[in-house]
This record gives sequence, C-alpha cells and structure tokens, in this order.
Amino acid sequence: MAQPSLLRTVCLVALCSWAAVSAHAQQGQWKWRDANGNVQYSDRPPPASIPEKDILARPFGARTAVKLQTYGEKASSPQGGASAPPTKKAESKPNMSPQTEARLKEEERQNAAVRAENCSRARQQLTLLESGARISQTNDKGERTILDDPARAAEIQKMKAVIAAECQ
Repeated sequence: MAQPSLLRTVCLVALCSWAAVSAHAQQGQWKWRDANGNVQYSDRPPPASIPEKDILARPFGARTAVKLQTYGEKASSPQGGASAPPTKKAESKPNMSPQTEARLKEEERQNAAVRAENCSRARQQLTLLESGARISQTNDKGERTILDDPARAAEIQKMKAVIAAECQ
C-alpha cells in the first residue's frame, strides 16, 4: 500500500519541479514583431532598430532603454542660464500633431523618472561616502581595494556634481 502513495508523491514532486523550471525559463522571454511583420521570440532583447511599439512582451523587471547621452546633451546645450521647462517647448509649437505631442510628453516623463532615480542614487551614494564607512572597490585586475581619503574626496565631488545636475 505504501508504494502507490510513494509513486504519487514522486510524480507530484517531478511535476511541480518541471512546472517551476518551465515558468522560470518563460520569465526571460522577449517577444517582438520584426520589420517583415513576423513575431520573434528570444531570451535576448530585440535589436535597437525595432520600434518600441513592436515590442510585444518583456521579461519581468526589464526596463526600456533610455539614452543618457541624449539627456546630457540637452542639459549641456549652450542656452545660457536656466532653460525653460520642456512643457513650454511643446506648447510653443502649435503645428505639432497630437501623436508627436504625446510622444514628447512620454519622453519627458521618462527623462524625469530617470533624473529622479539618478538623483536618489547619487544622494544615497553621497550619504555613504560622507559617513566615513570603509568602502571597497574592485580594480582592473579584479582585486579588492579600500577607498582612501583622496579617492573618497574625488568621489564626493563627483556625487555633488551629479546631484547638482540631476536634482533640479
């Protein structure tokens, strides 16, 4: 009598294991429509030439690619003084289509989210650096080194510059 029960238990454990493994494998799948209209599946993200609207499914936790260079170029443009808020730029061009305006607003929202995240991380890093706690880094050889005072001061200056740029 014990054997059928044992067999059921083994089968149940095997079935649960298989379900867990297949669910984990399914988590990292990308799904997009290529230029020919064919649906593609991969564990790697689609090429950069694929528009955002053609990406049908992302793995859990995958984020959209945001070009930080583009944001940096806008921030360092030679306008002198403080630049106008991005919404005023969109309002100053009455000949924009609603789709273009929506796309610009979405980009502005994404850039604001990236700036807020960069600001938060920079403030956390600055707090950590100013706390005086020992911080280790990995050098080019893969060896662990402790951050000395001159390097800590340089990192503090970098974080203050990032905060000045991102936390406005």
